[in-house]
Amino acid sequence: MKTNKYSHRTSLQGRNNPCLTVIIPTLNEIAYLPGLFDTLDVQTRLPDEVIVADAGSTDGTAELARTRGARVVRGGMPAIGRNAGAHAAGGNLLLFLDADVLPPSDFIARVLEEFERKEYDVATCFIAALDENPLDRMICVGTNLYFRIIQPVSPHAPGFCILSKRIVHEKMGGFDESLALSEDIDYARRAKRYGKFGIMTSARIPVSMRRVGKEGLMGLGLKYAWCEIHALVGKPVREAPFEYEFGTFSPLQASTSRALINKDAIYRQWKKFWYPLQRFSHNIRDQFNH
Repeated sequence: MKTNKYSHRTSLQGRNNPCLTVIIPTLNEIAYLPGLFDTLDVQTRLPDEVIVADAGSTDGTAELARTRGARVVRGGMPAIGRNAGAHAAGGNLLLFLDADVLPPSDFIARVLEEFERKEYDVATCFIAALDENPLDRMICVGTNLYFRIIQPVSPHAPGFCILSKRIVHEKMGGFDESLALSEDIDYARRAKRYGKFGIMTSARIPVSMRRVGKEGLMGLGLKYAWCEIHALVGKPVREAPFEYEFGTFSPLQASTSRALINKDAIYRQWKKFWYPLQRFSHNIRDQFNH
């Protein structure tokens, strides 16, 4: 078994300098987690601690994480896992990463410098495509543009990369575990009330497009649009009329054939926020008119 290269909680307590804990929620990520660990191993500024909050993987994810020097705690997907990791963390800075991201070797050093320089309390970053696929690159460009435009109205922090001060995370009560989806957007909205929130521009994090590959751009786009409408009218997503699966995107697993969207449920939920959506559009129009 590989020697544990990351510090544990007891060795982090009492330090005066910023100490960073990387927290990774997982469920059956054996195909992707090694790549993330490879990138963490070569960071110019190594994390002080890595915690994998595992939601009961059956593919050896937890065992792999231990052999790579991480501490493994019982988790859940995704808010439960992030909160469990934060509770076990010893660092005063928490970097939440998804298992399928591949941060470049200077990523941690760059974002920590910007985070401190701009005096952020919670922050995220823009995304980049993992390869040169034109569609993937276009999706990333569009997503980054949307994040930039929407921030003044509805702060967004994609869950695959969020950097938080531990003290602020705890004051906020962490991620809302009662939400079905968009717990990361809810986290960002609350973070702005508790401190300074922003998007870091010094580094971008390459993300996997595996959901697009499995569900298709149109199907996944409709799901995200549904969540965005909730976010824009200030309604947390406590139930969803579609499946948003975790732990089923490994290339080693067979795809499911279940129905992913319930049209009747969409109609019922749409009626709940039709009028809030109208009010939101009127507010935006008034801002541009003044």
